[in-house]
Amino acid sequence: MSGPHDLLARYIFGHPERAAAELRAVLPAHVVSEVDWTSLRREPGSVVDPELRETESDLLFTARLRTGQPLLLYVLLEHQSSVDSWMALRMLRYVVRQVERWRQEHPESERLPVLIPLVMYHGPDGAWTAPRRVEELFELPGEEWRALVPCFEYLLDDLTAEREEALRARSGPPLARLAWLVLRYGRTQELARKLPDWVALFAQVEADAEGAEHLVVIIRYLVWVGDEAVHTAARRVLNSVLDEQRAEELMGSWAEEMIERGVQKGLARGRQEGREAGREEGLIRARAEYILRTLTARGVHVDEAARQRILTCTDMATLDRWFDRALNATALSDVLEDLAQ
Repeated sequence: MSGPHDLLARYIFGHPERAAAELRAVLPAHVVSEVDWTSLRREPGSVVDPELRETESDLLFTARLRTGQPLLLYVLLEHQSSVDSWMALRMLRYVVRQVERWRQEHPESERLPVLIPLVMYHGPDGAWTAPRRVEELFELPGEEWRALVPCFEYLLDDLTAEREEALRARSGPPLARLAWLVLRYGRTQELARKLPDWVALFAQVEADAEGAEHLVVIIRYLVWVGDEAVHTAARRVLNSVLDEQRAEELMGSWAEEMIERGVQKGLARGRQEGREAGREEGLIRARAEYILRTLTARGVHVDEAARQRILTCTDMATLDRWFDRALNATALSDVLEDLAQ
């Protein structure tokens, strides 16, 4: 089951322009200068272990260097609450899966493209402490043994360790900069206090051609992860950038829907059970609506029958597959498989 962190991160950074901002913020300067960023493309599919899909998700991008050579950029979005000391080994496994897939798709190639792995982390328990090199996981009898074990390292964007000023100063579209801040503080007690400081950034997001859709995504995340203080602060921020009626529509309709559709209905079966049922139903509904909003933003017409099919789907694996396809879709048949036949 995809959680609110996954829904936000994949919506924001699944888009090539915003993914480029994330990658440029972390990659070494010489790599940034050698990549043709206009060639960056999102590729479908995931190699994350099935049992970990509630706490992490991944994005694969292809690009070309200015020399014309292909480049793969693999981003793991890590949402779990604690640092995984075995992340280097898991990333190595994911990278091997990606290059094996690439080999199957390019049987004529005699060499593998460079693949750069990146972990993006925003856990609540402090800075990332796990080894980034897989060779550090081995118990070596002596330093001279190091050359005999696998050598692999991933890049890390630890939002938890970044200062607010540094995230604000990053280059990128307003939505990416707002997402970095929201992810950084979304699981802390500081979120409600920080939100008013970001009014100007919210206004920049709203001014975009797709600003209304972007605000919906951000507000839904805040409703999911925040307490009453966060909801109050978010409403005040929206009142600063939108008229009062529109702000209340964004805050109220989503919060009420989540309560009425799941939580309150489930309370009759027990408070905790009801909250879990409401959360699951709300996440399914959110993913379906994200698909429709993504298709609308890409100019893809969705007829009423297809719209209802998406909204009534209750299988998250199917919705995840449709969502991945919607990010690159140019026609409805790119998303709903049977329409292409």
